[in-house]
Amino acid sequence: MISRFRAVDGTVLRRSSAPGTATTPALTVLALIAFAGNSLFCRLALAERIIDPASYTAVRLITGAIALWIIVVLRPNRSFGKSGSSWISAAMLFLYAVTFSFAYISLSAGTGALILFAAVQITMIAVGLYTGERPGTFEWVGLLIAIAGLIYLVSPGVTAPSTAGSVLMATAGIAWGIYSLRGRGAGDPVRVTTDNFLRTVPLAIVIVLLSLPVLTVTPRGFLWAALSGSITSGVGYVLWYAALPRLTATRAATLQLAVPVLAAIGGITFLSEAVSLRLVISAVVILGGVGLAICQKRRR
Repeated sequence: MISRFRAVDGTVLRRSSAPGTATTPALTVLALIAFAGNSLFCRLALAERIIDPASYTAVRLITGAIALWIIVVLRPNRSFGKSGSSWISAAMLFLYAVTFSFAYISLSAGTGALILFAAVQITMIAVGLYTGERPGTFEWVGLLIAIAGLIYLVSPGVTAPSTAGSVLMATAGIAWGIYSLRGRGAGDPVRVTTDNFLRTVPLAIVIVLLSLPVLTVTPRGFLWAALSGSITSGVGYVLWYAALPRLTATRAATLQLAVPVLAAIGGITFLSEAVSLRLVISAVVILGGVGLAICQKRRR
């Protein structure tokens, strides 16, 4: 596993199987783009009611598991030893996926994003502080600036959200935060993510069986869910797991605040959503806060 992760200059990382410092930014950016793409597919499918939340969750997880299994089988020098995955991580992945889908039945996109990412930040930073991480001044200031920009971006949609939807989305954020933190110790990101996805398949089948009377699946809805599962979830999570060992909990939490901005840009580009001054200002503030937080690590 060590031989597969090399720095740009070709040197092997002998002390850890994590990617080199030079490759971490690229992996992180690609993962965040994948997360934003996930949001776009979800909007396309659930907003138009062309697939129900249970089916969307099941298709997303099952196609993700299939795509990742194919990658594991076809990649060179593959090993079939213990991967480091666990049922706890798989349960967190499933909990995130299912509560995320069902929450958007009663929440607007803005309200859901605010609750989701607030829960992620609180979870990851709280765990980081509990385990001894002490963010520097720039990290704290950058995080607060990024959160302020996110609130400014989504605030027009925050009006008396549904209690049930809010609880579901907060649960999704907590589950994703825990899943991300557990991924920081992943030895083989591809194997770990694949095994986690495979372990969610029985849970996905159960949620479909429980929802049989209300299932709705159209070809287009299935397509969006499948693309979300195989590309922006499966491959995206592998990239995220590969980058996590080089990120502190605070930095990983802060970086994810860029996802709503990327999703909004994708909405403008692919869904013909209107460009507003509020979006431009929010993007500058959020990305500026993220950059400030990253600057702290580089100074150290």
